[in-house]
Amino acid sequence: MTLKILIVDDEEYARARIKGLLASQVDYGVCAEAENGVDAVIMTERYQPDIVLMDISMPGMDGLEAARHISGMDSPPAVIFTTAYGEYALEAFSTKATGYLMKPIRQEQLLQSLEQARSLNRAQRMEALENREGRNLLSRKHICARMRGNLELIPIEDVVYFQADQKYVTVRHKKGEVIIEESLKSLETDLADRFIRIHRNALVSKSAIAGLSKSSVGRTQIVLDNVKDQLEVSRRHLAEVRRFVRNR
Repeated sequence: MTLKILIVDDEEYARARIKGLLASQVDYGVCAEAENGVDAVIMTERYQPDIVLMDISMPGMDGLEAARHISGMDSPPAVIFTTAYGEYALEAFSTKATGYLMKPIRQEQLLQSLEQARSLNRAQRMEALENREGRNLLSRKHICARMRGNLELIPIEDVVYFQADQKYVTVRHKKGEVIIEESLKSLETDLADRFIRIHRNALVSKSAIAGLSKSSVGRTQIVLDNVKDQLEVSRRHLAEVRRFVRNR
């Protein structure tokens, strides 16, 4: 069976070189190309490749963050990084990448990495993702959500708050809101430097907090910049929130 490959690189020459290295290989076929991380995530969702050959240094969303979003999909492909910079290796493997190739890429190395990825089927990759320990080292820049069957990437800087309701989390952002299935706990772990927990079911962007107020029944609420939503601060988190508002 021919495996589908998505090539991601912001340089057309680099994409063409990889296609040339694969041209004579009957076991692998290029199903699509992307020139940045955002397109890589969208193309992965659309074409369901078996393997993604991913450059790291790209404008906008880089390959590291794109790989993170891809690894969270229901049936993620193998990701092999292709880069000229060796210092990205530790971060690359924290995204659960299958391989790491240094440019200029030689055909022998490429085929060896592809064969390793080929031997690891999707079920095995899912099991590996579930069993992989350790916190992701990347600094997230986007939230990935599905809207009417399509992927939507929301910049973290546009998010006002996250609010959990059973297994789903509502993401309130500057242009509206979306629902994601990611846990509030994992969001708090990844975004602790930019968001503060105000309640067991809510994280609020530190930059969106204008102050505190009292509700008609005497409960403390967050006042948000340019957003009228009223979010209650629980007693458990009130002292920390007050310290933040006072000391910022």
